[in-house]
Amino acid sequence: MPTAPSPFPYAVTGAHTTLGSVITMDAWAKLAQVPDRREPGSVLDGSFITRLLGIEGKSWGPDQFATPETVAETARAALACARLDARDITAVIVVTCNPYQTLLDQDAFTFMRMLGIRDHVPPLQLGAGCAGLARAAALVAQLATERALVIAYSVPSRITFDEDGVMLPAYRDNTVHPYGKNLWATPALFSDAAAAMVLERDEDIDGLVLYSRDSQSFGNEPGLDDPLIHFLGGGTEHPGGAPGSAELSCFGMNAPEIGRYYSGGMTLNHQALEAARPGYLDQVHRVYTHQANPRLVEEFIQHTGLTAEQAPSNVRQLGNTVSPSTLALLHADQENGGLAYGDRVCFSVVGSGPERGAFITPIRIPALRPLASHAE
Repeated sequence: MPTAPSPFPYAVTGAHTTLGSVITMDAWAKLAQVPDRREPGSVLDGSFITRLLGIEGKSWGPDQFATPETVAETARAALACARLDARDITAVIVVTCNPYQTLLDQDAFTFMRMLGIRDHVPPLQLGAGCAGLARAAALVAQLATERALVIAYSVPSRITFDEDGVMLPAYRDNTVHPYGKNLWATPALFSDAAAAMVLERDEDIDGLVLYSRDSQSFGNEPGLDDPLIHFLGGGTEHPGGAPGSAELSCFGMNAPEIGRYYSGGMTLNHQALEAARPGYLDQVHRVYTHQANPRLVEEFIQHTGLTAEQAPSNVRQLGNTVSPSTLALLHADQENGGLAYGDRVCFSVVGSGPERGAFITPIRIPALRPLASHAE
């Protein structure tokens, strides 16, 4: 049975995104020194990586994101944007696939302590990839909480390069990981970012939220069991310190399945929203799609008939910033005047797990001015 959207009586009342320094692929390639298997002794240049992945630049800030402070400051900015104090928050959801500390949800505890969240609010940390924002929204709706702070971040520069700015050997030359041959593409594609948003409940809002793991069925096809991104080391199955654990503690991409799932999953998101709210694309001011890679994003936009203005993109300029990618698009609209108070927007994402989802919500950021042509 297809997954159907549920009510989502929430508005985005605050948001902020922090990027690293934006560098060219040529600059990144000089840092990475990826061996060129076609010509032993030489390395890949930026133009080759751009032709392969479509990425022309990257958000890259290993020093900027060296400690949790940059992420915490991003969350503080989102709270300030919403004109709320940390004591007003009733739920916190932390979304990341590369935490600063890997166990016991210590990142969530750390951020809540740094922000001054009240002690009776329990931490909720999601080890999620590119669809983490949809999972967070679905959880907020099920919690029925009044004011939720969602914090999302991904910092691949900290886990794929060493302190001297050189790509780790496990990502350059790995014969243990099942996707070891192309592990270098992970830091080439994925980029650094932190983002946060505040969701406030209002029963009069007729928003929608959709979430699916696609494990029982994938549209009309059987359910899926490939996680798409394979990080096999460091847990009970391959404990840290055991032979091969370091080589398995890398993010490997099953590229064919990722492409299939993005195309199919984004289409299923679109079909479910269209069935629940016919003509929804004409009812929202923006559609923020997950920025997987330029080709996949552009194919989906063409498939749905969206314009570049309706569905902006940043993956070609920044790389794939994982869960923060759609909030980075929202932030850019905040900065350049592309949003008005009351504009409805749609977030639609897919990611590892696999999982996917979407939500339609009004933007009620206090600093935005209402525009008659965009008003809710």
